[in-house]
Amino acid sequence: MDILKVITHRGLELKGAIFGDNTNDTVLIMLTGICSNIFQNELLYTTGKLLEENDITCIIAHAHDSFSCFAYSDFSTGKQRHAGTFNDDFNMVYEDVESYVKYAKEMGFKNIILAGHSLGSNKIIHYLGNTPDNFVDYFIISSPVDIMYWWTVMPNIDRCFSMAKRWVEDGRGDDILPFLFGGFSPMTANTVVGFYNADNLKNCPVLSGEGETDSLYNIKCDGSFVIGSKDSVTGESPKEFMETLNSWTKDPNHNQVIEIENASHIFYGKHKEYAQTIMDCIEHYKSLCAV
Repeated sequence: MDILKVITHRGLELKGAIFGDNTNDTVLIMLTGICSNIFQNELLYTTGKLLEENDITCIIAHAHDSFSCFAYSDFSTGKQRHAGTFNDDFNMVYEDVESYVKYAKEMGFKNIILAGHSLGSNKIIHYLGNTPDNFVDYFIISSPVDIMYWWTVMPNIDRCFSMAKRWVEDGRGDDILPFLFGGFSPMTANTVVGFYNADNLKNCPVLSGEGETDSLYNIKCDGSFVIGSKDSVTGESPKEFMETLNSWTKDPNHNQVIEIENASHIFYGKHKEYAQTIMDCIEHYKSLCAV
């Protein structure tokens, strides 16, 4: 694994990780979820390593400040923990994703597969549904989030948002809130408010009905939807959640929906199974190309 640096149009240096090099024909670009990066999410490392071993280059794509790690004390467990993104700019999602895709294109990869996990999936849906380019050949959407439903089921959300709004109004938007956002990670006030107002990421409105589906319909390539059967943020039927998303695409019959049994939203304890599923999706794409 090597550290990768990609420059956005606005001049921001994004730091990611790359497994393999441009001697392979195929690259998978994986957008990370919120509060997640290669250093503290074993899911990402496991996936990258497996792909590299099978001659597929994998880019772990950190958006905005995802490369940084933040150490904090979790008083519920009495232990030190680390988080990835605690500071994100959701207005720049399209540009961040585009920067990695164009980087892969310039590196000469013949096949570009764009993937995402959790909020990273919402980010790639936004990019794929709005780009005029045809650089991406296949997508893999895993564990996407219906943001406004998610807002109703995670702990601390209302309290967190209320305080974040006050802090932003008081000019303290860059300060980190004194308790964990959603019960799982530190986050700046600006990021909390931006998350709630990120209309560009409200593209999976299966449960809340709040958002848009045009981005899914406008995706020009085929792909796969991957979900854990015990994903707690997709309602009572995670697979049905994903099948609904697929039904909003232009050609649902061209895509596949895959459910990983007994896997949670973050695939805890199922990282190898998740990585193999991503590998299987890539092999499925290759088989379609061979027909």
